[in-house]
Amino acid sequence: MGDWTAMDTAPHDDSTPGPAEGWSEDMELAPAHPGDRGRSGTDASAEGERLQKVLARAGVGSRRVVENMVDQGRISVNGKTVAVQGMRVDPERDKIAVDGVRIELRDDRVTYALNKPPGVITAMSDDRNRPTVGDMVGDLAPGLVHVGRLDQDTEGLLLVTNDGELAHRLAHPSYEVKKTYLAQVSGSVPRDMARRLRSGVELEDGPVKVDSFRVVDTHAGQSVVEVVLHEGRKHIVRRLLASVGLPVSRLTRTAVGPVKLERMRSGSIRRLSRAEVGALEEAVGL
Repeated sequence: MGDWTAMDTAPHDDSTPGPAEGWSEDMELAPAHPGDRGRSGTDASAEGERLQKVLARAGVGSRRVVENMVDQGRISVNGKTVAVQGMRVDPERDKIAVDGVRIELRDDRVTYALNKPPGVITAMSDDRNRPTVGDMVGDLAPGLVHVGRLDQDTEGLLLVTNDGELAHRLAHPSYEVKKTYLAQVSGSVPRDMARRLRSGVELEDGPVKVDSFRVVDTHAGQSVVEVVLHEGRKHIVRRLLASVGLPVSRLTRTAVGPVKLERMRSGSIRRLSRAEVGALEEAVGL
């Protein structure tokens, strides 16, 4: 029903760059570098690395391709379009973007997307021996933590990372990172439901309103709806829909900010591309 059939077929190609319920519990720019003037007696390592070398290593393209991108005005450093060849940059500090998309350059920090199956606990370990996210990621990388939580019965996109600041900002409600869900609900959806949910619904722990709501499919007394919100209270999607007469029988998170679940199989894991990590950092002001 709905879009679920498209989500359990082929694994996502982790080489392809991509464009939340219960999250509240987890919880300037560097100056532009001058062009390389080839000054004698200068320690090149102190000035950083050549931009084309850094982007070639990041997989953007060969050095010649990067030089062509500079000529076309497609690359920016710290918000300023690069206008000269040979600029040196600091991969640890500078914010480099290609066609407006931030490129993550750090190699010591990794972020993964996993499609959490229902029944798996969002924890790195469990003293009751229940299956956990920690079991799924194993020893992929040191220091991994899950970003926010999904209920045991909720499936879909969960991020894990060893970048503590990124994890904190993604989970913190003040950064208002939008989460997208598909929910299978009982009954038909009234025509004014989107307006009602955008206006706000009062729950026992305070009001909540969605960023967007739409009906994806309706069949045989069941409906599939898409809910987008940046709330972080426990069970918020299930409680919200139940409060308006739409009890949820299945719930899947399909996106966190710019990162999408797409066609990842249930239980599969992929490393986010540098562009995807860069987009997440942009979303939370890093």
